[in-house]
Amino acid sequence: MNVTAHVNQARSENEASSGQTGALRVLVTGGAGFVGSHLCRRLLAEGHVVLCLDNLLSGQMSNIHDLAAHDRFSFSRHDVIDPISVEGPLDRIYNLACPASPPIYQRDPIHTFQTCITGATNVLTLARQKGARVLQASTSEVYGDPMISPQSETYWGNVNTFGPRACYDEGKRGAETLCHDFHAQHGVDVRIPRIFNTYGPNMSPEDGRVISNFVVQALNDLDVTVMGDGTQTRSFCYIDDLVDGLLHFMEHPRPHPTPVNFGRPEEYTVLEIAQKVLELTRSKSKIRFIDLPVDDPRQRKPDISVAQSLLGWVPHTSLEHGLNRTVRYFQATNDRSDARLETTQARML
Repeated sequence: MNVTAHVNQARSENEASSGQTGALRVLVTGGAGFVGSHLCRRLLAEGHVVLCLDNLLSGQMSNIHDLAAHDRFSFSRHDVIDPISVEGPLDRIYNLACPASPPIYQRDPIHTFQTCITGATNVLTLARQKGARVLQASTSEVYGDPMISPQSETYWGNVNTFGPRACYDEGKRGAETLCHDFHAQHGVDVRIPRIFNTYGPNMSPEDGRVISNFVVQALNDLDVTVMGDGTQTRSFCYIDDLVDGLLHFMEHPRPHPTPVNFGRPEEYTVLEIAQKVLELTRSKSKIRFIDLPVDDPRQRKPDISVAQSLLGWVPHTSLEHGLNRTVRYFQATNDRSDARLETTQARML
């Protein structure tokens, strides 16, 4: 797809209709994904022009359907492993383009690795050409199966470079290296958030991660499948809190080319999360234990002292409040699916 033509057209239409001279032109790669769709919505609410790119491998048009008619929003279907060309000025680039769901990123590990490395190279090259600031999404997965807890940015991690998760873990580590080198060699202004487990509306039912799995299973009265013995821990951050952190990090006035952790430090076992979901959904589901995947981390807990001191950022949404919102989202999604099925069946009679 010719991204240049689509973006050019969107720019002239958006700028003519927005009438805002202070608006930034912002490119969001992976903008139809879980985090990207929330970010696009917030950027529009703040008055900016948003250019959204996504190959729709894991992103969904339903996440951004309400933005399609917005006069400062445009969408182009494009894969970041292909060069990105944007005519005219560009102020900010949020590079969120890579599936974070293990079942999805493991389907094509070579493409996942290319998305991380080639995609980051294309984004940073574009940023260098435009003089744009880049926020490159990284992940707590760079810590692998950590030997220390909590994990701080100075910890180098414990990653298996040959495991089934390596395409994502090592890909993100490589993207961090590229950001460091583009900053050191070319002066590109980069920001690298290491994102810990995040949840909330717009997660895909097929996402394959703990909270989405448990909620979907519980709402459909299926067995809630806990991997391993359930004693492994995670720290869960609600999507609104994460987006707040990303926006603050991007707009911090001074360059910060070293990574910063973003997550909620409260630590829960996976079994505790399953029990909370069953309680909130009032489900009849039973908990069933299954084998733990290869290289699945035993513990995740972020040290967010850098984000606190640098940005004054702390997540505010409690797990119970965030889970309630997430359950309501999946309930509404289930209701819409049931209504579509009933309509289809009625037409067949």
